[in-house]
Amino acid sequence: MGSAHRAPWRPRVFPFLLFYALIVAVCGYVYRPDETVQGWILTIVWSMPAVGIAVGVQGIFLSRLRARQLDRLPLPEPATAETLLVVVPTIGRDDTYPALARSVRSYVAHLPEWFRGGFRVDIVTEEGCSAGAKIDELAAEDPRIRVVTVPKRYVTPRGTRFKARANHYAHELRRAEGEARDDVWVLHMDDDTGVGRDTAIALAQFLQAQRSAKSFRQKHLAQGILCYPREYAHSRFTWFADAVRPADDISRFRALTGLGTPLAGLHGELLVIRASVEAEIGWDFGPRCIVEDAQLALHFCRRYPGRSDWFAGRSYGASPATVPDFVRQRARWAQGLLRLSLTRSVPLKQRAFLAVNVLAWVLSPFQHISIVLLVAWLTGHMNTAPVTASVILVWGLNFAYTLWMYWEGLRINAQASVRGWGMRRWWEPPLVLLGIPVFAMLEGWGTALGLFRFVFLGRRRTEFTVIAKPA
Repeated sequence: MGSAHRAPWRPRVFPFLLFYALIVAVCGYVYRPDETVQGWILTIVWSMPAVGIAVGVQGIFLSRLRARQLDRLPLPEPATAETLLVVVPTIGRDDTYPALARSVRSYVAHLPEWFRGGFRVDIVTEEGCSAGAKIDELAAEDPRIRVVTVPKRYVTPRGTRFKARANHYAHELRRAEGEARDDVWVLHMDDDTGVGRDTAIALAQFLQAQRSAKSFRQKHLAQGILCYPREYAHSRFTWFADAVRPADDISRFRALTGLGTPLAGLHGELLVIRASVEAEIGWDFGPRCIVEDAQLALHFCRRYPGRSDWFAGRSYGASPATVPDFVRQRARWAQGLLRLSLTRSVPLKQRAFLAVNVLAWVLSPFQHISIVLLVAWLTGHMNTAPVTASVILVWGLNFAYTLWMYWEGLRINAQASVRGWGMRRWWEPPLVLLGIPVFAMLEGWGTALGLFRFVFLGRRRTEFTVIAKPA
C-alpha cells in the first residue's frame, strides 16, 4: 500500500512556508513603526497565540515524520490479545438518532475484523429518552451492540452531570463486570462520528505496538484525527468553517498528545484508553464540568506523564448543521475550558498551557481585523503596525499558520469524502481563505458568548449544548 493511500492526512509544509514568506515580505515592505499605546496593545494582543502556534508548527513536522514511518510498516495482524469496547454516549433525541445509527453501523462493519480478542459497542443512553425505542431496534441488529441505560435516579458521588455522568456510569458498570483491565481498551466516540477500514487498521497498529513495547514505553491513551466528509455536511458554509479541526489534530494535538502529555486536552471521539487507567481516573469531575474530555486529559497528564500517543487513524463526523449551532458549540467549549483553566483540583502545572491558549482564544474577538480597523478609524490612527519590525516575524507565523489550517484542513476533509472523488474543487481553497475573516467572526461570537456565560452565569447556570445531528 503506497504512501498516497497510507497517509492521506500527511501535512503539506509548502503552503505554510509560502504564506509565511508572503506575509513577512508584504508587512516588512509597508512597515512603519508605531510606538503609540495602540501599537503596544496590538503587539501584545496579536502575539498572544504564538505559544500554541509554535507547538502546532512542531506538530506539522512530527506528523510528516510519523507518515514516513508508517509508509515502511506492513499492515498489522488482527489484534487477538486485547478487547475493544466502543462507548457511545447519546442524549437519545430523535434529531440525533440518524447520525447515531450511521456511526454505530460503521463500528460493527469495520472494527470486529481487526479485534478478534473481543469486541462490543455500548450505546449509553438516558432512561426515558425520546429515541429509546429506535435505539433498542438498532441494538437488535447485531448481538455485539448493547444499550446501557443510565437511570434517572443515578447520581455520582460528586454530582457530575451531562455526558460525564453517562461516561462515569458506563465506567462503573465495566468495573462491576470485571472489564477494568490492562488488556481491555475503551474507544470513546461521539454519537455522530463513524469509522472506516483505515480507522480499524490504525487502531490495530497502535495496539500491536503497545503489546510489543517494553512496559516502561507502553502508552495508555491515544487520539486520532477527526475529519468531516462533505457528504455528512448539511451546510457547506459550516463545513468550510470547520476545516480548522483536522488541521489542529495533525499539528497541535499531534505535538502534545503524541509526545506523551495531552496538555491541550482531548476530543470526545476517537479517544482510546486502557480500561484500567480510565477506571483509576473516572469521569466524576463535578456538576459544572462540560468539557469532560479535556479534564480527563489533564488528570491523565498528572498521573501518567509521557504515556499518551497520537495515531494516524481518521474518524468521520459532521460539522454543525447551522450557523447558530456552530456558535453554540463554540460557546460551550469556551465556557467549559475557561472553567477548567481555573479548576483548583487540577494542578497549575497541568493546566497552565491550556489556560494560556484559552485566554488567547477567548480574546480573539478583540483580535479580529474588523474590530482593530474600526478602533483605528475611530481614533484616527490607522497605523496598525507593531512597535518594532522584529514582531512581524511572530505575526507572520501566527497568520500563516491560520491560513495553513484552513487550507490543509479543507484538503483533509475533501480526501475523507466519497462525494467529490476525494478532491477539493478548484474554487474551494481560495473561497475558504477569503472566508477566514467571517469564520473568525463566528468563532469570536461563540467565544464571547462562552465568556459571558462564564463571567455572569457561571455559578447560576451550566448548560451542555447538544446540537442536532442529522444523518
